[in-house]
Amino acid sequence: MENLRIEKLQAKDLTYFKDLIGLFGDVFEMKAFKLPADEYLSRLLANSDFHVFIALQEDAVIGGLTAYTLNQYYSTMPLAYIYDLAVSRQHQRKGLGQALIQTTTTYFRQQGYEEVFVQVDKVDSYAIDFYRQTSPTEEEDVSHFYYTLRKH
Repeated sequence: MENLRIEKLQAKDLTYFKDLIGLFGDVFEMKAFKLPADEYLSRLLANSDFHVFIALQEDAVIGGLTAYTLNQYYSTMPLAYIYDLAVSRQHQRKGLGQALIQTTTTYFRQQGYEEVFVQVDKVDSYAIDFYRQTSPTEEEDVSHFYYTLRKH
């Protein structure tokens, strides 16, 4: 892709972060989503255990992912959990998602992380196919259980 760059956001990059959240809302078809206050989003961006990578084309956010650091007690090396990954509809299936995964895994490897992992819902065959194409080390068939504490 022409004029493409992938960057890790810093605390000062609130506008890009909000653009990425908007892209998530569009791609994930989130209905009636209300963006949290700028103050909250700024604090989140400043958190060293929260990571945001964006793909820019001519200064427009066309993709990105968010990840969290999980410090573990089995090892001194942290894990990275990819929370969301999306590419704008018009840029999908052009290798951008794979480039985001590659950039992210390279970054975390250089930072001394043990592994990067992502959860995919079993019914999301498109996402499963995508992640299989990114050459993961391993694929597990797991179940996740949720405990909703508050309704929005």
